[in-house]
Amino acid sequence: MNEYTTLAAVDLGSNSFKLQVARVVDDQIYPLDVLKEPVRLTAGIGADKQLDAASQARALACLARFSERLRGLPQGAVRCVGTSALRVAENTAAFLQQAEAILGYPIEIIAGREEARLVYIGVAHSLPAVEHPRLVIDIGGGSTECVIGDGMSPTLMESLHLGCVNFTQRFFADGKINQKNMGAAILTARTEAQTIAASYAGKWHEAVGSSGTARVISDVLVQNRWAESGITLTGLNTLLAQLITIGDVDKIELAGMKADRKPVFAGGVAVLCGIFAEFNIQQMTIADGALREGVLYDLLGRFHHKDMRTATVTQFMRRYHVDNKQAKRVTELSRQLYQQIAPQLDTQTFSPYLIWAAQLHEIGISIAHTGYHKHGAYIVANADMPGFSQPDQTSIALLIRAQRGGLDKLGALPAALQPLVLILRLATLFYRSRTHISLSALTLTLLNNAAQLDISQDWLNANPLTAAALKDESRAWKQIGYKFTLNAH
Repeated sequence: MNEYTTLAAVDLGSNSFKLQVARVVDDQIYPLDVLKEPVRLTAGIGADKQLDAASQARALACLARFSERLRGLPQGAVRCVGTSALRVAENTAAFLQQAEAILGYPIEIIAGREEARLVYIGVAHSLPAVEHPRLVIDIGGGSTECVIGDGMSPTLMESLHLGCVNFTQRFFADGKINQKNMGAAILTARTEAQTIAASYAGKWHEAVGSSGTARVISDVLVQNRWAESGITLTGLNTLLAQLITIGDVDKIELAGMKADRKPVFAGGVAVLCGIFAEFNIQQMTIADGALREGVLYDLLGRFHHKDMRTATVTQFMRRYHVDNKQAKRVTELSRQLYQQIAPQLDTQTFSPYLIWAAQLHEIGISIAHTGYHKHGAYIVANADMPGFSQPDQTSIALLIRAQRGGLDKLGALPAALQPLVLILRLATLFYRSRTHISLSALTLTLLNNAAQLDISQDWLNANPLTAAALKDESRAWKQIGYKFTLNAH
């Protein structure tokens, strides 16, 4: 992968969209520019789980402005991630088509635990190193990430369905703040946090808050002299009482309050109160880093040979007792065949997926040999895989699912993945004996909606089982309208 001197991260959050451009110097990231706009996607998701037209329009207008700042940056230097609201909305796919066209870069929808991992990386790089484990709480618009980590490594990650926007909609929609609705909001936050509190107890020594909600609460507490620094339980209780006294969102006039935070402030305070109560937090430090900084450092690691995705694949191979020798054989042949057709492909975006799928193609055997390709695809599609986005996992799962069996049962194969499916099927076919074989000149060529494999006739004569399997493979592709032919010489 290329190395870049400038990187950019785009965070399509449930409350705000954020863009950060940074300079890379000696494995460190130095901010050059930051843009932030309150889009409030979560507020635009109705009971039908559809993202409404007004929210989409705000989002697309924001991305059009971001695109100007990103103009000229290479694709590999920019990573764009979507979080809770885009995980929830059922019309996200249609929205992303427009969003990516306007922004000019692909957008990944990341799972909650992946968001938590990236948040922790961003926080860890923004705070002084310590020898004790930290609990990081990141309250967003639609979810709250709770992470325990040691040094630069997160060890326990969860995402809760608690956010300043969705709590505002649910409990403070009329703008009124009183003992009843605030109490109900805090109780709901406690109930949700209770599901993980026991597993987190005793495993951390310092609580850290990140992102907008924690920062603005800290600013309000400090500037009103309700806390010396950060967030204290006493200061939070004082703030809570003050909000109930004020009684109206529009009338909140407190030192340290930012205008764009006022509409969702009560919801954020309720969530934090619930978190403080269930985790028994007395004091919280505030970090400058959060998701977008984590995205930047994770992106930096990808071209400095510290790619989290590689580590995840290795860990999955161990967890599911993959036969490393067989995985290596299939991977090497897949890489060889891919290199032959790479110049003929319109895009090489999906090339890493082929290698990961080859390495993981047998993880389903740990469940059952019968249908192991289906089991493996299910694992990859549904497991928490640090470093991977949900679309990444879907594409890799499809490759694993398609490695054997009838292609007509898979539905329409995306055109970009068809050559990769063919390569993986050929690699597993040639190494079905699970032993090293001496392959003479083997050349794969792509044609228009077709592929041709050149192979020695003498080799085919010496390996009749493989020769028969290759003929079956040709028939399998013909069933879905794709021509795969053998050219024996």
